[in-house]
Amino acid sequence: MSLTLDHITKTVGAETHLYDLSLELAPGSLNVLLGPTLAGKTSLMRLMAGLDRPAKGRVSVDGQDVTGLSVRKRSVAMVYQQFINYPSFTVYDNIASPLRRAGVAREEIDRRVRETAALLHIEALLDRLPAELSGGQQQRTALARALARDADLLLLDEPLVNLDYKLREELRSELQTIFRAGKAIVVYATTEPLEALMMGGQCIVLDEGRMLQFGPTVEVYHNPASVRVGEVFSDPPMNMIEGQVENGMALLGQDIRLPLNGHLAGLTAGRYRFGVRANHFFLARSSAEQIEFAATVDLAEISGSETFIHAAHSGTSWVVQEEGVHSLALGAAVQVYLDPRHVFVFAEDGRLVAAPRRGSPAVAAQ
Repeated sequence: MSLTLDHITKTVGAETHLYDLSLELAPGSLNVLLGPTLAGKTSLMRLMAGLDRPAKGRVSVDGQDVTGLSVRKRSVAMVYQQFINYPSFTVYDNIASPLRRAGVAREEIDRRVRETAALLHIEALLDRLPAELSGGQQQRTALARALARDADLLLLDEPLVNLDYKLREELRSELQTIFRAGKAIVVYATTEPLEALMMGGQCIVLDEGRMLQFGPTVEVYHNPASVRVGEVFSDPPMNMIEGQVENGMALLGQDIRLPLNGHLAGLTAGRYRFGVRANHFFLARSSAEQIEFAATVDLAEISGSETFIHAAHSGTSWVVQEEGVHSLALGAAVQVYLDPRHVFVFAEDGRLVAAPRRGSPAVAAQ
């Protein structure tokens, strides 16, 4: 099954939730829908499912217009971030419920329920009620109910966001294996760039109801089509600074000078915006190519095994991501090191001009 969205627009009252969006998803593809909260991810998935109708445009399946077709008449399954299970049904009956409504034969229901439960490692829980399950087991049950339908379109709206870190890692790995083995078009929504990279497949970058870029996930990461894509596909958002190229050098801000070597060699004189991801700044020199500048610590945030250091230099605030736990006092002086080989360059209108790794270009939305 192929799914095509042709210039769809979604409005609610006077508000526009999706703007003139066109997209074609191939049979059996894994598609990661990446965007911040309120980007329009759920609105887009509801249009794909047939739960809502677009104000303009059409939705097609295998070339047939299904814009007005009810979700009940489509081959679609959806999983939400909440643990949505029938509290009075056993795990077995929860998984079996959509198959029974569809009139599937009893023997086939039993086979699908048990096979899907085994895939998600909940076969020993089939006789339990949802209240007797952990959060992870409840979400596995909800996933199993969707997978057992063997639908042509599987929509997952941030399905792991309410689970703890260990469970998320475990389930994410299992889902990747299941998706690769299936025939369904999978659309997986997330707000997290790292999760998008882990899932792989194709990436749809969405922001404020607009599709910004679509292409292989790794290519979109390495070649963000615009400043905004670079910010969305980085956590924390990509550091940005105004600058210019003159006299054979790139000047970032007031006094950070970079030689025009490597991917920067083709830059012509003019004004640009330069971007650097937080993990490409360092507090210790590791190569001769790195450029050094002094900064003052505004804040040091310890997050697990990493520390995010907000450092100010000449009126610009940078976020530096350092491995390990570092205790840095407010106002402490630090030396920051920047490798020009990791710098992104954008035109004044936001378009990507130069990237550290240029591959097959992903498609920027028009």
